[in-house]
Amino acid sequence: MIIGLDVGGTHTDVVLLSQDGLENRSKVLTDTKDLFSTIVTAIERITENVDPGQIHHTVLSTTLTTNAIVEGRLGPVGMIVTSGPGLHPDNYSTGDHYYPVRGAMDHSGREIQAVDENQVRQAAEKMRAGGIEHVGVVGKFSTRNPEHEIKISRLIEPEFGKVFPGHRISGNLSFPRRIATTYLNAAIYPIHKQFFEAVRNSLTEKGITAPIYILKADGGTMDFNTSIDFPGQSILSGPAASVMGSVAFAEDPAETIVLDIGGTTTDMAVLINRVPVLVPHGIEINQFKTHIRALHTRSVGLGGDSAVRIQNGELTIGPDRKGPAMAYGGSDPTPTDALFVLGRVDDGDAESARKGIQQIADQMGISAEEAARQIFDRTCRLILEQADEMVRKINSKPVYTVREALEGHQITPGHLLVLGGPAPHFEEHFRQISDYNVARVPQWDVANAIGTALSRTTCEVTLFVDTYRCRAIAPEEDFSESVNPRITVAEARAMAHELLMKKALREGAETDDLETDVLEELEFNMIRNFQLIGRNIRIKMQVRPGLKHDLQEVTRMIHNG
Repeated sequence: MIIGLDVGGTHTDVVLLSQDGLENRSKVLTDTKDLFSTIVTAIERITENVDPGQIHHTVLSTTLTTNAIVEGRLGPVGMIVTSGPGLHPDNYSTGDHYYPVRGAMDHSGREIQAVDENQVRQAAEKMRAGGIEHVGVVGKFSTRNPEHEIKISRLIEPEFGKVFPGHRISGNLSFPRRIATTYLNAAIYPIHKQFFEAVRNSLTEKGITAPIYILKADGGTMDFNTSIDFPGQSILSGPAASVMGSVAFAEDPAETIVLDIGGTTTDMAVLINRVPVLVPHGIEINQFKTHIRALHTRSVGLGGDSAVRIQNGELTIGPDRKGPAMAYGGSDPTPTDALFVLGRVDDGDAESARKGIQQIADQMGISAEEAARQIFDRTCRLILEQADEMVRKINSKPVYTVREALEGHQITPGHLLVLGGPAPHFEEHFRQISDYNVARVPQWDVANAIGTALSRTTCEVTLFVDTYRCRAIAPEEDFSESVNPRITVAEARAMAHELLMKKALREGAETDDLETDVLEELEFNMIRNFQLIGRNIRIKMQVRPGLKHDLQEVTRMIHNG
């Protein structure tokens, strides 16, 4: 049996799956101040009368780290940065405790200036005085030679709770993105650690000792214990769960927009022939451009609990959420309250919902029923407008999926797949006001947790070979090995593949799920003083994201629920 757990900002959804289908499901309110109790409650509800020894593994997704970034709830973080030829690190400051220090490598990984240990110690002293506990360390060309990052990290590690060397976080070039990626990993570490401990302790209390995995932004999973060193992988985990919960139910061949409508936000994505569209070079979240590889998703502040108000004579929906719908004890009217007035929902306080909608109706000079119709219609149209905008942005750049780059492809979706608690109501109205072929995902209100449970372990490896230095390195894997200066691209590819297989199995992948792709394969000559001195080879490979089971089997399992 598999437990799938999706910890959202409003609700935590949990499912128990077996080969026979959906055995149990539950939805509980998320208490971000007491995650332990939230998760214990969720686990208790779906494992009642289940032998803990029957649980094969647990897979988690969460929006907690994403929400912390979007809402600006990041704690102070220290950064120590070394440079090299070109862009100066002063241009990429992450805050008050950002310290460029002397030390530099060139693009080939050759040291051109030693690390100034005194500057490092002075920076560490200032960070300690400022109460900093977590630090990121980034050298400009550490992906070619991580020695400076390693040296700085060893100097300061005894004085701080956690140090994140940038070469272990990302093996990609782009100095600004590596700084931002390392900074975010350090900044969300406390939130992820709290989540990690709550999950581990709650499962232990229930006697569940099976392996735990977490869903990453690219739709694959990683070992939960490993995630504590790479917390940035949990960013956009929640939206990725929406996509993975929909893949088996999209039309093929077809281009489909996925809409996961929650209480606070609607998460959107695009599938091309059941394959998710990808952000290949790294997500952008708030002001941060990162190297975190992810499915192409968009979150907008429109949901069932979005605040409804009249501003300058206009009806507005969201983007803020002031609490639950008035029907469930909230203080402000919402689209959910409109559904109560329209008679489509009846599991709360309908009178409170009507009072809230009546406030809006009085300002508009219409009946409560007409106000409710306009509120719900406006919400649906705004969501569709945002979906169209997402498609326009995807089409403005080269299109990538998790399998391939689609040169010159323009997405023209004709299908909508809807999931989330209020999906049935939105499905009906989307069909009335759009030309899309609209469908609802089976088990729509816990589809995220199902997609989380069925996603397979993925990872990637970046290998650099420098024939001049006769070295092959994979910085993220802490791998370095001597090579023959005549090594071929094919031999480098085989070396990268072996590293990838070992990493995937170490992080919990199953042998049957190891579909691999070469994401990048480059070779270029190194010239010095007008002479060829060697070659640089770069290989980037991945275990492809996807579902653990055959799509027909997934469909059967879910419908059997």
